[in-house]
Order: sequence, then structure tokens, then C-alpha cells
Amino acid sequence: MWPAPHTSERHLPPAHPPSSFVADRLARRRLGVASVVFFVVAAAAPLTVIAGAAVTAVAVTEITAVPVGYLVVAIGLAVFAVGYVAMSRHVVNAGAFYSYVSHGLGRTFGVSAAAVALVAYNAMQVGLYGAFGYVGSLVLGAFGVTVAWWPCALVGWAIVAILGLLDVSLNGRVLATMLAAEVLIVLIYDAAMITHPAGGALRFDTLQPDQLLTPDIAAVMVVSVAGFVGFEATVVFSEEARDPRRTVARATYIAIAVIGLLYGLSAWALSVATGPEHLVARAKSEGPDLMFNLVLPYVGQSLVDLGKLLFLTSLFAALLVFHHTVARYSYALGRERVLPAAFGRVVRRTGAPKVGSLAQSILALGVIGTYAVAGWHPMENMFALLTTTGGLGVLILMAATSVSVIGFFSRDPRGESIWHRLIAPVAASLFLGGLTIDTIIHFGSLLAPASSQWVWGFPIAYGIAMLGGLVWAFIVRRWHADIYARIGLGVEEPPGSPKPPEPSRHHAVI
Repeated sequence: MWPAPHTSERHLPPAHPPSSFVADRLARRRLGVASVVFFVVAAAAPLTVIAGAAVTAVAVTEITAVPVGYLVVAIGLAVFAVGYVAMSRHVVNAGAFYSYVSHGLGRTFGVSAAAVALVAYNAMQVGLYGAFGYVGSLVLGAFGVTVAWWPCALVGWAIVAILGLLDVSLNGRVLATMLAAEVLIVLIYDAAMITHPAGGALRFDTLQPDQLLTPDIAAVMVVSVAGFVGFEATVVFSEEARDPRRTVARATYIAIAVIGLLYGLSAWALSVATGPEHLVARAKSEGPDLMFNLVLPYVGQSLVDLGKLLFLTSLFAALLVFHHTVARYSYALGRERVLPAAFGRVVRRTGAPKVGSLAQSILALGVIGTYAVAGWHPMENMFALLTTTGGLGVLILMAATSVSVIGFFSRDPRGESIWHRLIAPVAASLFLGGLTIDTIIHFGSLLAPASSQWVWGFPIAYGIAMLGGLVWAFIVRRWHADIYARIGLGVEEPPGSPKPPEPSRHHAVI
């Protein structure tokens, strides 16, 4: 029976979890730094980004500054990580952005952030099935097997659905194997392109900083940020890490460095092999095949075929990681009764989120089926649209989290330096806030011709999600005050961690 509604914060229950809030626990101490790095770098899907997104960015923007764009974004996200990691030392919660916003801006805005996170990560995960199915059908076609995209997508879906319920450390080993092969083939391709430059001489035009002054550079920056989506999931796996405070920090910085350097190197290698003056034209005419066409004369058909196969496994790895991310967000929300309590259940044998994983699989199956029946294009209408939408949501969450870090440490510095608790978070807020605004302004042109007004329904969905989260938070606060008191706390908090605050006029809001 629910208690009578309360209207004052002083009547809220104590911070420790009452017996009615007993929840299943995720598997503990399963992941080290290397495993978490494998998870988040795999989510970034290096081969997919380099062969697909980087080339597409050049073709769409007609700007060759993509290599320097990746490096600058890596620096910007490293600054974001300063405050993000500092907060991870004091808040250990699989809810990540949801928990951080709850602690920094208040429970009400935390629930709103949770709604945005569920939309964003589901969009990312489900959208990837379009690319997986499409590339899978092309790979099979190379071997003389003709099959539509959706049966390939369903095979990937079934494997992800099964792995999502198994031991997270097993998933880490699967991802480690795939990622190692993927990075190795990328480095082989890079070496082939750099050692065979167009015109016989290495050129560094696309790495020149003055290209950042190009009027349309913002579009390149937006696309570059999308390539990093997934690195922030280090916090999502914090409860399963062997040493959350150290593991999250190290894994986050390593992931940003690896992704940034790999993207920057590979995008520059593409420009070296084509010649900067020909990069745009070839990107437009050859698309994702550009990298494979460039290296074919030097590495042979076998390594090119292997690269295309790893392109497929790259997509699969990203699918698996985003599935885990959604499942753990759902678990964190179910554990605290923001979602139905069933979402707080785990598979007893493996410690994996049970209901959250199954719910995500059911949603993905429904979307795949809808696209297959409707006959919509899996790349244009599913992959490009949904993953770009998901990237926008993650960008909104990162900007909000930067502000939350400032709010969290403003009440108690907790031993953190002014760089960690103020200077870096302020810089990250400005950087990410500006990119978020620019992404929203140019969202239509990133996906389709400006006349295609229907694409604006997807950014608007985030406004609806935010509003829905706020309304639900007010309902919970009014009628279920014991649940409201637990928002953002998780099952166990580091000693001395404060309860998430109530929002007030002193709190900044994004």
C-alpha cells in the first residue's frame, strides 16, 4: 500500500534503502579496465565510422577537415571527461547520466534525463540493425547468396538477445576478439594508404588547424562527435567493475585517446591515398567502398574481403554494447521504481539485467519487423535516421551532465580540485551546448534534403521525452514519496554521498 503523499522534503525517508526496496544486484567485480575499454571502443565501431561515417561526412559537407575534426573533438571530450570522471569517484550507479543529473540538478531533472537516455540509446541500438542487415546481405551476395536485409538483421538480433542475458565478462571476451581484429585490419589499411600516397608524397593538408576556421566546420564537428558515442558508457558498467573509481577513470581516458587517434589517423590516411584535392569527389562517387578500393592493389582481395567481414562484426559489436547499455539503464530505473520493479531483476546465474534486456530485444524486433513489412530502406530510413537521432540525444545528455557536475560539487567540493569541479565542466558545457544547438539547427540537412520536414519529428521526440519525464517525476513525488527519495541513489552509495537535491532557482537547467 502506497503511503500518503508528502509535500515537504523534510518528510522524505532516510537515504538508506528501506527493506521494501530490496532489488537484484548486477554481477560484481567482473570487469577490469581492459574489458570496459573493449566495451566502449566497440560501441564506437571504429571500422564502421572510418569506412562509413568519415567518408560520408566528407561527401555530405564537402569539407576535407574531418581528420582534424576528430582530433579536436577528442580533446573536447577529454575535457568533458574531467568532470565526468571526477563525479564517478563519488557516484557509482549503472544509471550514469540519469544518476549524475539527479545528483547535480535534482531528482526531477534526473527522471527527465532518464527518459532522454532511453530514447537515445534505443534509437542508436535499433538503428544499427538496419546497417547490420544491409551489410550482411552484401557480404552474403559476394559469396553468391542472395538474401534480403531483414533476415540478416534477425540473425544478428537473435545472437544479441541471447548474449544480453549471459555473463557480462563473456560478452567482454567476445568484444575483445572482434575489436582486436577490427583495429588490426584498420591499421594495416592505414599503413597501406600512407605508404602509397597520391602523387608520391605525404601531404598533411587535412590536418592543418586553419581548416577549423571554415564557416561550415560545425557540421564536421557534429559528425565527428557522433563517431565517439559509446565512450561515455564506461559509467554504465561501473557497478560491474572490479574497482569502479579507478576503472571508470582509466577506461574513459583510454577510450577517448584510442578512438580519437585511430579516427584521426585513418581519416588522414584516406586523404593521403586519394590526394586532398580529390577526396571529396571520390567520397561522393565511391562512398563506403572508398577505403577498400584504395587498399585493394596493396593488400590483396583476401584482406579486403576480410575487412568487409569485419565491417559487419564491427556493427555487431556496437549492437551488443548498446543493448547492454539500454538494459542497464532500465535496470537502474527499475531498481529505484522509476520504471516498474520488474526491470530491477537480473538473471540469477549470470547477473545480467533480465527484463531490461528482454524488453530491448522485443522493441528491436518490432522495429525490424515494421521496416521489413513497410519496405523502408534499412540504411537511409533506419540506420542514418535513428543513429543520428540517438547521437543527438547523447549529446544533450553530455551537455546536461557537464552542468550537473558543476551543481554537484558546488555544494561540497569533496576534495576535488577547481579544475575537476568547475573549470573543465564549464568549458565542456559551453563546447557541448554549442554543438547541441548546432546539431538541432542543422538536423534536417544532416539526414535529408531540407524540404523533408518529417525528420524534425525525431528531435521533437526528445522534447516530448523530457516533458514526460518531468511530469512522471512530479507524479512520483506527489504520490510515492518513498520512491522519489530513492531516485539516483542506487542500491549502495559511497560513504558520505549526499542525496540528490531538489531543483531550485539556483540550479542551472539545460
